[in-house]
Amino acid sequence: MAPGTAKTYRITVDDTATGERLDRLLAAQLPSLSRSRIKALIVAGQVAATAPTTGQTIIEPSYRVKHGQTFAIIVPEAAPTHIEGQAIALDIIHEDPHLLVLDKPAGLVVHPAPGNPDRTLVNALIAHCGPSLRGIGGVRRPGIVHRLDKDTSGLMVVAKTEPVHKSLSEQFAAREIERCYHAVVWGVPDPRAGEISGNIGRSPRNRKKMAVLSRGGKAAATRYRVLKPLAGGLASLIECRLLSGRTHQIRVHLSHIGHPLLGDRVYGRAGDSRVKRLPAAAQAALADLGRQALHAKTLGFRHPDTHEDIRYESELPGDIKTLISTLETL
Repeated sequence: MAPGTAKTYRITVDDTATGERLDRLLAAQLPSLSRSRIKALIVAGQVAATAPTTGQTIIEPSYRVKHGQTFAIIVPEAAPTHIEGQAIALDIIHEDPHLLVLDKPAGLVVHPAPGNPDRTLVNALIAHCGPSLRGIGGVRRPGIVHRLDKDTSGLMVVAKTEPVHKSLSEQFAAREIERCYHAVVWGVPDPRAGEISGNIGRSPRNRKKMAVLSRGGKAAATRYRVLKPLAGGLASLIECRLLSGRTHQIRVHLSHIGHPLLGDRVYGRAGDSRVKRLPAAAQAALADLGRQALHAKTLGFRHPDTHEDIRYESELPGDIKTLISTLETL
């Protein structure tokens, strides 16, 4: 498939394939795609049963197919394998020959993907670090050890060598990295401190969203505590600490317990009536925010070269500070 194109395949189940695993069926019918690629497409929500049901996204590779079912498989456009450096200003907190720590602004995408082919953090890192960064930890995401959503601000660590990338990745996998976020949520969670657990995976209703699933997904846990109620209890400032690192984890977990982030247009409630209960100044501050009120405030890890335990703090950005100060006056 040529770069810049996406293709949809349709496969219908006959008698001989009834009861077969979905990933095996598709791999047999689409020999140009490896089974691992097929599995990745299924988990990413790119496969849907179109007949006899309509539009049911299947996210389990082990799903057993039935006679007469038709599946639509979307193979996204090929991503470029060579990423160009682009001069984009970076707020670098620390840099040495092995790694750098930066404060990512809201609105900056971490790495190229369909819909965001350039002007990403990776493009800026390649321009800043030079060709030596290419291929560190992978061709498409050089240097990237963990990610923040486009509209989440805050601290990230970037590896500048392959051994450092491996070491940091192992620390993340072993849950040895300290990651603390500050968030402004609707309401005041009860109890005021606790742990949210629930497997996270692609939503079966909307493949562009993540959800807490009763079956499948990956284990996820988020610890939280209320720092202060705001606006007479209509909202609150909370601290979240990640015990795992799933896509959109904090946003999904907080929405799941009924306390979505202010400004979250994906996991918040459309037309939330609580917005209308805010005074005009607070409504204006929320509109100016234009994103979810989430900031990666603290990042701590063991330096892979010096083995020193290091910890960085980031001030809340102005837009979240303004929102909080406005809500505090109510």
